[in-house]
Amino acid sequence: MRVVQFVIPGEGRRVGFVDGSSVVDVTSSSPELTSVFDVFEASQASADSFDDTLSNGANNQSDRLIYANLLDAEIDGNTPYLIAPFDHPDSHRVLVSGTGLTHTGSMESRDQMHSDDSDSDKSSEEPATDSAKMFQMGIEGGKPPVGERGVSPEWFYKGNGTIIRGPGAGLEIPAFALDGGEEPELGGCYFIDKSGTPRRVGFALANEWSDHQTEKINYLYLAPSKLRSASLGPELVTDFEFDKLELECTVERDGEVIYESGPLYSGEEYMSHTLHNCEDHHFKYPLHRVPGDAHIHFFGTSQLSYSTRDWKYQTGDVITISSEGFSAPLKNTAVGGDPVEGRAIKILKA
Repeated sequence: MRVVQFVIPGEGRRVGFVDGSSVVDVTSSSPELTSVFDVFEASQASADSFDDTLSNGANNQSDRLIYANLLDAEIDGNTPYLIAPFDHPDSHRVLVSGTGLTHTGSMESRDQMHSDDSDSDKSSEEPATDSAKMFQMGIEGGKPPVGERGVSPEWFYKGNGTIIRGPGAGLEIPAFALDGGEEPELGGCYFIDKSGTPRRVGFALANEWSDHQTEKINYLYLAPSKLRSASLGPELVTDFEFDKLELECTVERDGEVIYESGPLYSGEEYMSHTLHNCEDHHFKYPLHRVPGDAHIHFFGTSQLSYSTRDWKYQTGDVITISSEGFSAPLKNTAVGGDPVEGRAIKILKA
């Protein structure tokens, strides 16, 4: 299923699914279901699957909306508009994280970012940087047999649910940032059930927005460079096969395309780790299996614009991520952050 969440001004949140060129408004026929969280909770209570619970919530009386109109609608405008397809009633109970160095291209970009050509011994068979070493570890041990634990991939903390932006929303370039940086990839969406078992709801197109200029200063700045907003959507695909996917990313400025990624490949076929191994190493920590919590986990990308471009992101730049595996693209605009964040934060005595 292709699940969406949206808002009807004056009526509130809705949850539905894409059916051809329209969206079935499940909330109109099942008012108790207004979000993916509601659907998950109902599915746990009834012991039905998430998909069955959502589809059973619809009937012949369910309202339908034109999907294209939702995609084009202005956020917080007067017509129904889309929001991120996955969230939680308490945004602070959403852990947003990611796995890096999972694709060949990502290793090349990171290695280029953190290596010093003047000091590198190109003739050595030993990987020259920590990035290259970690990627090689994944090549050698990232795809263990089913039921076994392989080598751990890179892992990073991104934030909580307050950083997630939906389709059409702005991705902030903080006043303290050196640049913005797109990362076109897939985001896995999970709820933790009452027994503490992670339940994968599905995958969505994602832009794991970062600051690669800050990261380039020193590899140890990777962690703060990730503390940025990120986007997800427009749809959550619950039956996506995580084997192979072709994506494309473009950036437009003042109506002109200034960056085209060309084909970007993702999925297990193009990764050094299996989905199971990435998920296992994320959810092995008890902290990540708290009943009632939600998780959004990014699985990495094969290419960034940063290593090839001679420009920086500006307010108004439009980033579009598309894929034939999803029926609609994820589009966001770079926006300026709060100017206050460019000044030292004053701390008051408690």
